[in-house]
Amino acid sequence: MSQRPLRVLTGITTSGTPHLGNYVGAVRPAIQASRAPGTESFYFLADLHSLIKAQDPARTQRSTLEIAATWLAAGLDPAKVWFYRQSDVPETTELMWLLTCVAGKGILNRAHAYKAAVDRNRADGEDDDAAVTAGLFMYPVLMAADILIFNADRVPVGRDQIQHIEMARDFAQRFNHVYGRDWFTLPEVVIDDNVATLPGLDGRKMSKSYENTIPLFVPQAQLKKLVFSILTDSRSPGEAKSTEGSALFQLYQAFATPDETAGFAQAFADGIGWGDAKQQLFDVVEREIAPMRERYEALIARPGDIEDILRDGGRRLRERYATPLLQQLRDAVGLRDLGKTTTVDTDAGTLAKAAPPVFKQYRDADGKFYFKLADGDRLLLQSTAFDAPRDAGQTIARLRRGELAIPDAPATLGEGVDAATVQAALDALAAADAEKAAS
Repeated sequence: MSQRPLRVLTGITTSGTPHLGNYVGAVRPAIQASRAPGTESFYFLADLHSLIKAQDPARTQRSTLEIAATWLAAGLDPAKVWFYRQSDVPETTELMWLLTCVAGKGILNRAHAYKAAVDRNRADGEDDDAAVTAGLFMYPVLMAADILIFNADRVPVGRDQIQHIEMARDFAQRFNHVYGRDWFTLPEVVIDDNVATLPGLDGRKMSKSYENTIPLFVPQAQLKKLVFSILTDSRSPGEAKSTEGSALFQLYQAFATPDETAGFAQAFADGIGWGDAKQQLFDVVEREIAPMRERYEALIARPGDIEDILRDGGRRLRERYATPLLQQLRDAVGLRDLGKTTTVDTDAGTLAKAAPPVFKQYRDADGKFYFKLADGDRLLLQSTAFDAPRDAGQTIARLRRGELAIPDAPATLGEGVDAATVQAALDALAAADAEKAAS
């Protein structure tokens, strides 16, 4: 079996309506990166994080729908990446508490967002913690849990988020040290200084706070109206124009080919009129956005389909990664079933309990989907390749329910393992499932 793919995790805040700047600066490059070979990509809608700032339930729901539809319309393929909603993986918040119990308060005191809130309060003559919620203070721990729950190797972020990745590493190291083994991979930050920052209608950075955005999927007529409202100088047709600092040129460059951009620069030098320039900008933007807008509108019209995609992603992730990891972590910290047999290592003063067999579902470097049944470090059953994760998941479900005999399963036995051993492991899983259902 080849080494596991590099895991890259990206969080998507569910606040507001996506605009052209979000698309060029985050969505488009992230989707391109998701197609890199040998990479296992995780994209999650950070709806729990959004509650720190937004406490309008209808807006939270609508924003989650719009942003999920945006990523799907832009080409994110949930059959090839993990696409899920943060709140659909409740193990994340349980892990947050385990990390909270090893996280240093002094480190959290130095978090940028919290310090900024304290500084504002002091400037206003208020108490340091006036209007500061525990959610804001604990934000870095939840972000660490998002990353560590799947042992992500790389986390692409802006420079203002570097501190959060450093804190996640610190919490992971502390947990690993306290509980005696490398439970967590230490994530590394990925900074892309080439990510485009688009200007808005007034020439400043496109931002909702400036109210100068061009929403990504407005109707064609409204898009044209917004493009034609972009601020330009007073130079008239026939007068040479500079591309330096031109919002119009920067926007054009983000959507055009290099040859088109060179031609547009020459048109500036030749004195193109602003009306003609804006028409050309509208044409290149509409060329790229129109097909996505059609897909977006179709998706928005079927919110149940988006819900199914997100819930399926969360369910499969829990089964493959989150639930097995939390079972191990609960055991590691001593949250154990008192009714089950344990062995006491009197020299070490610790308790150890054998973990039950587990199914692990994954995508390998060949792009195919697999599962394996393991009992600790021992491989019991290794599947053949599946084209879709759902097919692998359905096969696992049939094995667990006893609907598929071992000889008929699309899988091979582990080295030195016979069918009876695998069946005993499946029986143990079935008993565990029944016990859980009865509890």
